[in-house]
Amino acid sequence: MAKQLKLLILNASMTERQTIRSTLTKLNVFTFIEVSDTQQALEILKHQAVDVVITGLDVGKIDGWRFSRMIRSGLLKTKKNTPILLTPPIYCERIAETTARSYGIDAVLPFERQDMLPQVLANVLSTHLEKSSRLNLLLVEVDDDKAAEIEQTLALNFACNRATTNKQALATYLQQDFSIVLLDATADLAGPANELVKEILQHNSKQAIVTIIETNDADYTEQLLLSGVTDFIRAPYEQSFLSKVCDHAARREDFMVSYAEFAQKVEQLSQSQSRYKELFSAHQRILLHLNTVVLEFDQQGLIRFINPAWESLSGFGIKHTLTKSLTDFCVDECKVKLLSTISTILKDGIEQQKVEIQIIHKDGRAIWVECRLQLIKNSSSAATITATIDNIHERKQAELQLRHLALHDTLTGLHNRYYFDQQLNRICQTSNTYADVEHALIYIDLDHFKIINDSKGHQQGDIVLKEVAQLFTANISDEHLVCRIGGDEFAVILKNINLLDAHLVAESICMAIEGHQFKSEEQVYSISCSIGLTQITAANHDPSECLKQADIALYIAKNLGRNLVHCYSKDDASHNTLQAGLEWGHSIRQALQQDQVELHYQPIWDFKKGEVAYFETLLRLKLDGELIYPNQFIPSLELLNDTYLMDQCVIRNAVAAIAANPELNQIAINLSAQSFLDERLLPHIESTLEKFNLPATRVIFEITESASINNLAATRAMIEKLNRLGCHFSIDDFGTGFSTFNYLKQLPAQHVKIDGSFVRDMLNDPIDLALVKAINDISRSLDKRSVAEYVENEEIFLALKEIGVDYGQGYFISRPVPVEKIKNELEKISQNKTFYEQ
Repeated sequence: MAKQLKLLILNASMTERQTIRSTLTKLNVFTFIEVSDTQQALEILKHQAVDVVITGLDVGKIDGWRFSRMIRSGLLKTKKNTPILLTPPIYCERIAETTARSYGIDAVLPFERQDMLPQVLANVLSTHLEKSSRLNLLLVEVDDDKAAEIEQTLALNFACNRATTNKQALATYLQQDFSIVLLDATADLAGPANELVKEILQHNSKQAIVTIIETNDADYTEQLLLSGVTDFIRAPYEQSFLSKVCDHAARREDFMVSYAEFAQKVEQLSQSQSRYKELFSAHQRILLHLNTVVLEFDQQGLIRFINPAWESLSGFGIKHTLTKSLTDFCVDECKVKLLSTISTILKDGIEQQKVEIQIIHKDGRAIWVECRLQLIKNSSSAATITATIDNIHERKQAELQLRHLALHDTLTGLHNRYYFDQQLNRICQTSNTYADVEHALIYIDLDHFKIINDSKGHQQGDIVLKEVAQLFTANISDEHLVCRIGGDEFAVILKNINLLDAHLVAESICMAIEGHQFKSEEQVYSISCSIGLTQITAANHDPSECLKQADIALYIAKNLGRNLVHCYSKDDASHNTLQAGLEWGHSIRQALQQDQVELHYQPIWDFKKGEVAYFETLLRLKLDGELIYPNQFIPSLELLNDTYLMDQCVIRNAVAAIAANPELNQIAINLSAQSFLDERLLPHIESTLEKFNLPATRVIFEITESASINNLAATRAMIEKLNRLGCHFSIDDFGTGFSTFNYLKQLPAQHVKIDGSFVRDMLNDPIDLALVKAINDISRSLDKRSVAEYVENEEIFLALKEIGVDYGQGYFISRPVPVEKIKNELEKISQNKTFYEQ
């Protein structure tokens, strides 16, 4: 039986709690925790996690809305994205939906509709994602500076998507839903503003649209309003006014629909008294025509009485049904269950029994019914059985849908991680019981899938994942179990198979994915996968150990070059190292999550001005009282695809440090290639700078040359966004991918760092010296500043100064130091005469 989900019911009314529990108990999916007020609920959630929360509105000093906000804060033991269903006594739909969106609530269902709980929970469980109260806004603006200013002004309440032409704006608008369109009618959008308004309103006549105008022509403004524009702003305008107008416009539809709903409720209440008698009479008539089937069996178990409701339920007439057994109308799978239940009543003397079965309708459909059987004894002690049958088909379908969603991945339709863990435990127990049984476990990871997500968007990434799932289904027989573990990771349990055949299956998967062409926007491209394989036998049947072995095998497959299958072996020479690497990677991840870090800062010397220009930020981890350096942990993070977590931690701590220490006039922060193209990076930088009230000009971001070349267009776009924010940018380790200087023209970076491998030997190697001079000259011609790394001695320092390099960095100038030692280090630098010689 599947592991049941923990459901917290928070409701001040015992009767309502019992009703909710009674409705959901039939599903046999949940275990229940019941509390009457929010303080009790919070005390529970501080110490344990639940899978679903159903809360009322008036539930103590902290109401249901604010209780939901507490869960979404991430301060409790339960996950911040735990599905939440609110059950108010009565509500107006649009007001409830709008408020729920602000508080991160998944669904609102009035208590009077508690019969809909199974269906609503099924939908909630299939879509429980992170919630955001920000509304989507489409900004149509040509000018980059204006766009950046508007996006910053509206960042708190709106998630902005920008377009620069009418054509681009319409294409973007058709791809997703927007609460508001903000259109700068003063700019040249390659077409009239009112034409764009017309085309948008043809798709959605209720779309909120605000235009920016600078004309004094009342006729033109009237024309825009008549075309369907919600509101307008005359330039120049105050930023606060812009925010207020956009907020009102975006929520206009919510207000209008809400007022209409209130009017309808008032009308219903005004009519309720006059209709009461009519409704009462109608209910009486309904009670006279019972829909429940009532039947009675004779001593042989044949039907001797049945009411007319049977014909409505099954399609069979009463005459056709009498003298037959009820099992004659059951599907084959339910006949044994029904006969067993009847036998239990007659032999064991149990007076009541309930069983859910499927009967076959006259037209061939299978219908789920609930059959309640009652033992009746007459005066002669002869026993007979009566029964009632109710149609539960809709409820059962909702239950089956809920079970399906609980065990399947909603995107691909494959089984999910929860079901995989259950089946792996069961398979391993079977292998333990039967010594001659062999199974196999394979872990699959798509190679470089993130590139598709970054360059083509998550929508295209989802399409690829669906196609990959279809390839698995086509190449793996139905007897085996295919699961999506998460992201682009999959697992397959191959049942009753030896190691050689399992290896052949894994190879066929590799070949199928590599040979498949994925299409996107008239482009065709290919991907590959890495696979780790391990065997499940009587001697190797621990689920955790099997998972670890498959994980290690996958790790090795990636390390060997990807697009291949690696079979786990105890004799594998790299086993201990790689297993330690995996465990090390998880330790690093935990240290970053807990902010167990120490940042050191290395001064960068300005040769022209003869002073420290800025500082490079360098990360060290603090584990068990020791400082761990980047070369010891970055490779493990890269293999675990967790470098964004590292960069997020560095940005947060570095910005806090520069805000608190004036001597850190400006800092440089290194970004990994993985993080640089992560869509979460820019919002994180913006929110961190805003939190510490730090000007963006005090931060320089760096990315290596090789990483920027790999995706030049995306790199350029990100640098432009950072530049608009006010941050500076530097190309690190320049020269390592030394094929052409041309790409430097395309990157709007302010600094170019000459790779230290050239600087270190430039006094002994004429080629390295020539490269240093060339990089410096090209940087100057492109109006960029050059930075030389590895300034290790006085001779190199003086040579770089003579060449005309702008900045220098290295141990001769200063070693990296923690923030509390920066003042002392600057004092030492000021006493070194070499730095100030002309």
